Amino acid sequence: MEKDFQNKTVVITGASAGLGRAMVREFARHGANIGLIARGIDGLNAAQKEVEDLGSEALVVPADVSHANEVENAARKIEEHFGKIDVWINNAMVSVFAPFEKIEAKDFERVTDVTYLGQVYGTAAALKRMKPRNKGTIILVGSALAYRGIPLQSAYCGAKHGIQGFYDSLRTELMHDKSNIKTCMVQLPAMNTTQFGWVLSRLPNKPRPMGKVYDPEVAARAIVYAASHNRREIYVGYPTFKAIYGNKVAAWYADKVLADTGFDGQQTDQPESPDRPNNVWEPVHEDRGAYGNFAPIAHKKSFTLWVSLHRNLVRAIAGVAAAGLIVAMQSKRK
Repeated sequence: MEKDFQNKTVVITGASAGLGRAMVREFARHGANIGLIARGIDGLNAAQKEVEDLGSEALVVPADVSHANEVENAARKIEEHFGKIDVWINNAMVSVFAPFEKIEAKDFERVTDVTYLGQVYGTAAALKRMKPRNKGTIILVGSALAYRGIPLQSAYCGAKHGIQGFYDSLRTELMHDKSNIKTCMVQLPAMNTTQFGWVLSRLPNKPRPMGKVYDPEVAARAIVYAASHNRREIYVGYPTFKAIYGNKVAAWYADKVLADTGFDGQQTDQPESPDRPNNVWEPVHEDRGAYGNFAPIAHKKSFTLWVSLHRNLVRAIAGVAAAGLIVAMQSKRK
């Protein structure tokens, strides 16, 4: 693999587990120095070791992204250690799985603070350092749920919708300023990550990702691509395309389908203990790595994503094929 991020500094929030952990490994393979931000020190230390085993360098900076001062202090420490920050990825999140009426106000606020404001604060810290150089890349990790809300995740969906609106505003302001800072929002499908093992859940059965599920490396590769290409958005996986465009065409139909399938589709048939550990207010003190418990149904590749990332090649092939068809039809007429 090319070391195309050699001597560059990448900051990843939520780096201790799940997609963040998969991104850490992917960027390390590309030679990046990586600033690791999260709350869980066990996962952060394990992530640092993985980076070092892959021949790169990592700096562990424990921080809660819901506090702007902690994010700013983390950015300062990383900059002092590695020098300029080239890429900042806002990935940290927490979630509650429950009907809206069963989510306590403090928990709803907490999900919003981490999942939405954490990206706002991260973006502010990155811009503060990138604007004087007029260079850098900021990536916001979104979701198909940024466009299409589903039942049992009202706090998380609301936060992702908020990120989408914030991103639209931010991007137009940077364009107005003719800034060279690149931005991208990567919209994700359901993934086999640790998320479902430590969300705060008030469901009777264990939560699970709904629909087609992907391994986190699929999204991690898309985010590495976003870090070096100027794309407004990247949709990961066919389900993301289907959810976003389907909702634009027939939101009423999505309402009906999700009302019928969204409750059972987000739960396994195994009972869940209401007292199990969750990471909404405090980190779970163990290293859970990148994966959840859904490996048997998780896909390792996405043809739809491949087409998106190679769209110029696809267009060229389609153009050649169309030209050949026209020539063949004209020859046939003669």
